Amino acid sequence: KLLMTMPEITLDRSRTRDRDQRTNGHLDNYIGHRAKIGVIIPSTNTAVEYDCQRIIPRGVTWHFSRFMIEHADLSDDENFMKFLDMLRQTIGASIASVKTCKPDHVMMGMSAETFWGGIKGNDGFVDRIQEMVGEENGLTTGANAVIAALEALAVPGGQGKNISVITPYQPIGDKNVRLFFEDSGYNVKHVLGLRCENAHDAIALVSEHDVMDAVREVDGDDIDAIIQVGTNLSTATTFPVIEKWLAKPVLPINVATAWHALRSCGVRDQYDHMGLLFEEH
Repeated sequence: KLLMTMPEITLDRSRTRDRDQRTNGHLDNYIGHRAKIGVIIPSTNTAVEYDCQRIIPRGVTWHFSRFMIEHADLSDDENFMKFLDMLRQTIGASIASVKTCKPDHVMMGMSAETFWGGIKGNDGFVDRIQEMVGEENGLTTGANAVIAALEALAVPGGQGKNISVITPYQPIGDKNVRLFFEDSGYNVKHVLGLRCENAHDAIALVSEHDVMDAVREVDGDDIDAIIQVGTNLSTATTFPVIEKWLAKPVLPINVATAWHALRSCGVRDQYDHMGLLFEEH
């Protein structure tokens, strides 16, 4: 019978976040030794965790914190605005909660607020959230991640590129999405809002057939890229296939944010069947 003798190991507990810590000449592979990423999501969201759980590089952990959504009615512009107003009141507690696990980076798993008010509004949102997160932590927002992803996919702003956007929003949400991308230097040919009526399940239950119909409606020979926003609408499994079919970038926001957060932490692992962004960049 072969007996294995484990060497005696004494860990320096004060250095457990040092990625270069070695014991007996070998790198310590503690949980999250490459990156611990905090993810802020609405209490109603069921898609962001699902999508992140499909992207788990070695040594990376995702840590989710939910902020309470007390007003989930999205049936018209007035209710959509009330939803955003109440969201702004509860998001701070979820950030404070996730900070207690000492993440290296924080990813915002919600998108409507990040597009609000165009570039200027997004800059203000980033400043407010960065203050809550702390300067020691990196930050990923949906809007900034999508722009970085489009640039990586050779669809940069300010170069006359035409895009289409699919959203789950009401008209007031679509108006702000259009404003953001136009401010970012894109020709926005189509913004198709699916007019989902609530934040509980109406967005998450949009069928793959409805998603494909939406893509057909906004695509065209003059379209350089198609983007889906609204983090509770998961297209991470369907869009990579559609992307190959159309031979152009077809970008889900949850893939863009996960990619941006990982690359911001220096994690450059690549994945097949997750779209061109993760396959090649």
